[in-house]
Amino acid sequence: MDSNLLTLFVAVTSIAVVIQAAILVALFLTMRNRSARALAIAEQVQARAIPALESAQAILADAGPKIQIITNNLVEVSGTLKTEVERVDLTVADLLDRTRLQIIRADELVSRAMDRVEETTELVQHSVISPVRQVSAIIQGLTAGLGAFFGKRMRTSEDGAAEQDEELFI
Repeated sequence: MDSNLLTLFVAVTSIAVVIQAAILVALFLTMRNRSARALAIAEQVQARAIPALESAQAILADAGPKIQIITNNLVEVSGTLKTEVERVDLTVADLLDRTRLQIIRADELVSRAMDRVEETTELVQHSVISPVRQVSAIIQGLTAGLGAFFGKRMRTSEDGAAEQDEELFI
């Protein structure tokens, strides 16, 4: 029985080795096909990418100095613009200061004019209106005195004269 068992193990091991060999051969063939495909793809990529990379390199080589010139121009324009903005800012600030001064002067002028108008109004009231009132009072007093002296005849004309004086005053 030992020899049968040993023969059986050797047969099973032989079959296992043959199956492993078949799997290895299948793996080898699959890898060879995959390698061939990868090489074909790599050749296609190389055939397409190398001209594109060379073209891009030529474009960059051609555009490099132009980009440098553009960058230099931008730096110059930026500096000039900054200087001009500063100058305009100073001009506007000066203009605003002058405008403020003129507004202050105009305000002072209007204030002085209003003060003088008020002073003139007070002066007119004291020098013209007060004497007119005093004269009017004296006239009314004289009219009342004459009316009392001459009797009732003057009172009727006195009422009309008083109304006439009031109308003239207004």
